[in-house]
Amino acid sequence: MTVINPSAHVDAAWPSPQKPAQLSETQGKNFTEILKTSISEVDRLQHETDGAIQALVSGKEKNVHEVMVAMEKASLSLELLVQVRNKVIAAYDEIKRMQI
Repeated sequence: MTVINPSAHVDAAWPSPQKPAQLSETQGKNFTEILKTSISEVDRLQHETDGAIQALVSGKEKNVHEVMVAMEKASLSLELLVQVRNKVIAAYDEIKRMQI
């Protein structure tokens, strides 16, 4: 009779958690630095999208697909940033309500 180890299948199906090498990229950065970097990245994506739209309208860019992908990337990154902001505000409000 063959014995099957179910955890072997689960380990193969699910990705492993982040390794220390991947975590070391954010070590040494505080929340403020990470937030500033994220905001500047969202701003950069928005500006790139604006440039792509202008190029499409002026006829310099012919590939509508790439412009749409850039627009969706910028839109999703902005939505994520807004949701992070909402969570930070909710956490701040929760801390404000704590009694000392």
